[in-house]
Amino acid sequence: MTLSLSALNTLSTTEAENWFSQCCASEFWFKAMATGRPFTSVDAVKSHAVDIWNTCSTSDFLQAFEAHPMIGDVNSLRAKYAATKNMASNEQQGASEADEAVLQSLATANKAYLDKNGFIFIICASGLSAQTMLDALTLRLENDTATEVTLAAAEQIKITLLRISKGLEEGTVE
Repeated sequence: MTLSLSALNTLSTTEAENWFSQCCASEFWFKAMATGRPFTSVDAVKSHAVDIWNTCSTSDFLQAFEAHPMIGDVNSLRAKYAATKNMASNEQQGASEADEAVLQSLATANKAYLDKNGFIFIICASGLSAQTMLDALTLRLENDTATEVTLAAAEQIKITLLRISKGLEEGTVE
């Protein structure tokens, strides 16, 4: 749901938490965002989003990662994002347009990544082809889990900021 900044600032705390949870599923993050209101601009929302994200713990990151479907798992994408399809729409467009061999390779590599790290591969997929995502996944499979938590968290905040941009109308509050 697209909101004006004024509307976001006047939502109840519960409604604001719900709205922010569609941008990022870390409970710590979305609660802190709701209590951080009122915001004076979309840039202020984004700045606060980054500041809060940078205070999150590994368990907060993992909670956010759990809300993502596996790259290339279109059925999972539909199920998990039925309620947030406007903000999450087209995030995996490249995977939906991939050939079967690339999708199968993505599925295999994602399973290996999940088995190794305990969470799914996170990448800001907006604008990326399935082959580009597969190449990144293949490279990142070589990393240790601690490195991957850091890299995935950096990708998560990119995704979150895109969702905030999609979900808020530009403007400022006087």
